[in-house]
Amino acid sequence: MRWTVLDTPIGELSVGIDDVGICGVRFGPVEGVAEAPDPGLAPAVAELRAYFAGELTQFTVPLHVRRGSEFERAVWAEMSKIPYGETRTYGEVAATVGDPGAARAVGVACNRNSIPVIVPCHRIIGAGGKLVGFGGGLPRKRHLLELEAGVAFQRAWA
Repeated sequence: MRWTVLDTPIGELSVGIDDVGICGVRFGPVEGVAEAPDPGLAPAVAELRAYFAGELTQFTVPLHVRRGSEFERAVWAEMSKIPYGETRTYGEVAATVGDPGAARAVGVACNRNSIPVIVPCHRIIGAGGKLVGFGGGLPRKRHLLELEAGVAFQRAWA
């Protein structure tokens, strides 16, 4: 896996790629970042910059999910369907993937998401709209949700 580090409004993000696609996003720097970024990372870096600038609402870079149980993969697929600027509760996602009592398991799957931001686990919230759980910390989750809500509002009323 090859990595690059990108400065963003939520701090440094490390983005990793293999021969198939983007397979990792980490909050903060990771070891093994090359001085010259892999050219294959340029599309992901460009899309992330556009996302944080409010210019991109859907990622198109190829992804490579390298692990996960069948349930986790179903949750990750479902979270990828949540429209930009919208949220779903852990319970709603659990019901959509066929196990309405598995809200906590959805939370675990979110925590195991290896490609946060691009695979938008930040769009999953607690019952009653509570802001709970995020591997990057709640301030980052809040920032991402506020960014998306603001852009969605501007586009709806432009």
